[in-house]
Amino acid sequence: MKALVFGCTGQDGSLLSRSLLRQGYEVVGISRSSNPNLSIHLALGIAGSLEIVTGDLCDFREMLELVTRQQPDEIYNLAAQSSVGLSFRQPVDTFNSIINGTINLLEVARFAGYQGRIYFAGSSEIFGNTAQPADAQTRRYPLSPYAIAKDASFNTVQVYRQAYGLNCVTGVLFNHESPYRSATFVTRKIVDGALACKRNRGYRLSLGNLQVARDWGWAEEYVEAMQVILRAEHLQDQVICTGRMQTLEYFVARVFSVLDLDWQAHVDIQESLLRPSEILQSQGNPEPMLRCHGWQASIDVDGVIDRLVAQART
Repeated sequence: MKALVFGCTGQDGSLLSRSLLRQGYEVVGISRSSNPNLSIHLALGIAGSLEIVTGDLCDFREMLELVTRQQPDEIYNLAAQSSVGLSFRQPVDTFNSIINGTINLLEVARFAGYQGRIYFAGSSEIFGNTAQPADAQTRRYPLSPYAIAKDASFNTVQVYRQAYGLNCVTGVLFNHESPYRSATFVTRKIVDGALACKRNRGYRLSLGNLQVARDWGWAEEYVEAMQVILRAEHLQDQVICTGRMQTLEYFVARVFSVLDLDWQAHVDIQESLLRPSEILQSQGNPEPMLRCHGWQASIDVDGVIDRLVAQART
């Protein structure tokens, strides 16, 4: 079995590549850079275990040649600008990387008569504020350029599956973390900041709105769920989540508590860090994944925090 992994050097792409390699897959990773950052691969012990090729997901001819030459059984599209905050500052780049990349890959598959399966990484941001835990059938209210692009991608994948019979599906991932998150993500910023406060009691950590609430899971589990969705007998879009929601204040307080610190003595709230449009609460419904695929997350926000702090301290 062979898999193509777009976005192979990021958190999810790296963890997915390791999982596939452990199953005996031949993995071909695609990177936009001719000199990709392999730091996560090195940390995971998979550097050199997969072929990495340079490719632009938005280049039709290049992608057609790649898919035709490689003939993969599975394709995972995890590549795109992934920061909600950055999407407000760079909306055009965000739209191009998500929407154009999605439709280009789908058109390549349609043109080439591709018979394998294609997974697209969706985002819980498409739902906006969730009055009730969301599943794939929940109405969507995207509140950022990133979310709008992901919503358009979600719809496009459905159209190509239904209209053209392509074996394509979207897994809508709620927030999921690991030690391999970029330092720009707030969870990594909190853990790194708390450790800095532990070393230097005079250090101050600046954060934005702590009342936002999220459904946090563990990335290593979520890449397994991606494969479950893709290999199902009947392809259907699914939400990947834990079903438990907590505020960012809870996250901060627990991280500092694990380090025997009082977060209120070290954290400053800065208005400059507030987003133009913010989702106040985001929670997924895990029941469809359990009912349809027998899959459920075993690590919720408390386990996520404990693992992040423990690994950051080593």
